[in-house]
Amino acid sequence: MPALLTLDAIRRSDGSFVLSAAGEIDLTNIAAFRQALTAASAEAGAHGAKLTVDLAAVDYLDSAAINALYELADHLYLIANPVLMRSLTVSGLAELVTIDAPPV
Repeated sequence: MPALLTLDAIRRSDGSFVLSAAGEIDLTNIAAFRQALTAASAEAGAHGAKLTVDLAAVDYLDSAAINALYELADHLYLIANPVLMRSLTVSGLAELVTIDAPPV
């Protein structure tokens, strides 16, 4: 059964770009995540900005998702659900990307 994933890319009124994800990111939906991540990063980069990837509503991501984030690490800022922090830290991604907890 495919994991449920919703993606929403927006440009905020302050000019920042945000890709919000909710659900799980794994091999069943990595293509959609990678496509949305690449497109949103390109759009943000065209405006000289980093892309904020909001993973506050993601409760699972696998190594394919971490690899997709690694590929664009220089162009990203992450907001991550605390349950993801161990994976992001062990993978080394936390050393390359600024990661904040979601606002309370």
